[in-house]
Amino acid sequence: HEGTALLLQPQAEGREYGAAALEGTRCPSVSVPRNGPARRDCLVVAVLCFGNLINFMDWFIMPGILLDIQQYFGLSDGKTGLLQTAFTLCYMLAAPIFGYLGDHYNRKIILGAGIFFWSGVTLGSSFLTESHYRVFILSRGLVGIGSASYSTIAPTIIADLFEEGKRTTVLSIFYIFIPVGSGCGYMLAAGMAKSTGDWHWAFRVTPCLGGLALLLLILLVPHRIQRRTAAHRALSISGTIRRADEEPDVHRTAKTTWCQDVASLAKNCSFVCSSLGLSAMAFVTGALGMWVPVFLHRAQVVQGIVPPCLQESCNSSNSLIFGGITIGTGILGVVAGAEAARQLRKINSRADPLICATSMFISALCLYIALMVAQTNILSTFIFIAFGELFLSVNWAVVTDILLYVVVPRRQSTAIALQILLSHLLGDAGSPYLIGALSNTIRAQAAPSLQWSFQSLQLSFALCAFVGALGGGCFLLTSFHLEQDRREAER
Repeated sequence: HEGTALLLQPQAEGREYGAAALEGTRCPSVSVPRNGPARRDCLVVAVLCFGNLINFMDWFIMPGILLDIQQYFGLSDGKTGLLQTAFTLCYMLAAPIFGYLGDHYNRKIILGAGIFFWSGVTLGSSFLTESHYRVFILSRGLVGIGSASYSTIAPTIIADLFEEGKRTTVLSIFYIFIPVGSGCGYMLAAGMAKSTGDWHWAFRVTPCLGGLALLLLILLVPHRIQRRTAAHRALSISGTIRRADEEPDVHRTAKTTWCQDVASLAKNCSFVCSSLGLSAMAFVTGALGMWVPVFLHRAQVVQGIVPPCLQESCNSSNSLIFGGITIGTGILGVVAGAEAARQLRKINSRADPLICATSMFISALCLYIALMVAQTNILSTFIFIAFGELFLSVNWAVVTDILLYVVVPRRQSTAIALQILLSHLLGDAGSPYLIGALSNTIRAQAAPSLQWSFQSLQLSFALCAFVGALGGGCFLLTSFHLEQDRREAER
C-alpha cells in the first residue's frame, strides 16, 4: 500500500521533511500559485488543532470524574494518582521513539496511527468492571503512547509550514487547544456522568471524535509538506526551483545518528534550561489537573456546602467549573503570552524566557494563596486558581517557540520528543502520584476525619507553589544563554 511504503521510506539526506525529491539536473522554472498553498496550510492547521483538542480531551476525561472512579474501584489517594502517572510515564517514554520516527519517516502516517490507537483503547476501557483496576491502569498507559505520537510530531509540521514570524501566531492557536481540550475533557466527563448516571459513558464520546479527526487527517493533510524558509520563499516569488546545493541559503547537512543529536542538544543550554522550566510547569499542571476538583470538593465538605461523597455518583459541579476556568484562562493566557512575546522582542531579544519566568513566579504566588484561603472562602479559591492557571498558560506557545529557534530544523522532532520526555519525567509523570502519596502519609499522622482529609491534601498541594517558583528560576537561566544558542542554530 502507498501509505505503508511512505512510512517505510526514510527521508533523503540533507532534505527537510516533506521536501520534494530533487535530482541532479536543474528543474525548469515553474510558477507557484500564492492562494492555493495558503489555503491548504490553513486546512492543515485546522485539522492539527482539532486533533490536539481531541488529544487533550482524552487526557483529562479521567480527572473530570475522578471522584466516581475513586469510589468505583475503592482507591486511596495514592492509587488514584497512579492512574495519571501510568498514562504520563508511557507518554514520555514513547515520545523519543516518535521523535526519531518523525524526523525520518512520513509524519502523516504516524499521526493517523496514533489517533486510531488511542481512540480504540479509550473505547475499550469504557467496558471494564470494578474487578479490572489493573487493566484500567494499563489502558491509560496505552492511551498515553498514542497521545505521544501526536504531541511530538504535530508541532514540527507547523514548523515546516510557516516561517518564524507567522509560526508564533500559528503555534499560539495550536497550543490554545491544550487548555481548551483539557477543559472540555472535564466538562464532557462531568456532563456525561451526570446525564447518564454512569461514568463509563464519558470514555465513549472522544473515540467518535477521534474517528472524525482521523478522517480529516486522511482527506486534508498532504503526505509530504515542504519546509518554508526564507530561501524557499524567495525562490517561490521568483518562480524558480533549484537544487538544494544551488540555493544560496539552503545547505546539505551530513546525516547524524540519534546519539549525536542528543549529545548536541545536551550542550544547548537554552534547550536544557527551558526544558527544566517546562518540567516545573508540567509538575504543577499535572497536579492541578488531577487533584483540584477533589481538593475543592473536600474544602466544600469542610465548609458544609456539600455532603461527603459516599456513593458512586458524586457531585461533579467542581469539574464543570474547573473545566470552564481551564478553557477561559487557557485561551486568554496563550493569546496574551504570544502577543507579549511579539511586542517585547522588539525591545529585548531575551523577552521570551523573561516572560516565562515572570509568569511562573506570579502563578506560584496565586496558587499558594488559593490553598491558604480554601477552608474559609471557596470563591476566593476559584479566583486565585484561575489566575494561577492563566499565568501558567502564558508559557505554552512561548516555550515551544524558544525550542524552534535555538535548535536546528533537522533536530526539532528529536528535541521536542526529548523535551516531552524530560518535562514529564520530572513533572506530571510523578506529581499526581506524589501529591496523593504525600496526602496519604500526612493523613496517617492523625485520626481520620473530614477536616484532616482536607488538610492533608492542602499541605501536599503546597509543594506545587515551590516547584512553580523553581521553574521561574530555570527560565531566568535560559535568558542568559538564549542569544548565543540562537545565533549558533542560525549559523
